[in-house]
Amino acid sequence: MTNDRTRPDLDDCTVEGLGKLSEALETVERARGLLYGFHQLTGTADLLLQDAVGLLRDAGHTALADDLERDLVGRNVIADRWTFQIVEDYDANYWTPFRELDARAHGELAGGDRHINEARMKQRERTAGRPRHEAGPALADRPEP
Repeated sequence: MTNDRTRPDLDDCTVEGLGKLSEALETVERARGLLYGFHQLTGTADLLLQDAVGLLRDAGHTALADDLERDLVGRNVIADRWTFQIVEDYDANYWTPFRELDARAHGELAGGDRHINEARMKQRERTAGRPRHEAGPALADRPEP
């Protein structure tokens, strides 16, 4: 790592490519969050469905309650999978390899430095000498990720 976050030793195309890779990973992270939201919402819906089944059964609508319980409660949302299995598959087969390859690219091409594209943008867009427009902190002052 160097103390200059803009990494003037790297060519623009490499920095832009690493920036796009980081942006792609950030998008994958957002998708993963949505997938966890899907998992939690689907689980909540199943619990609410179970409450509805009980209430309908208590109200004497036994046949409908039986059909709901048999056909929907605990049903796979995608062939052979509950939502936690979808999350696990996403994590194991896409999210983890994506993160590993992103770390490899930044390690091989930029000595592990991240957000170089953003550092260059900050350098271009800040007003030098103005409060709250400082370039720092230097990489050496930052905790390791």
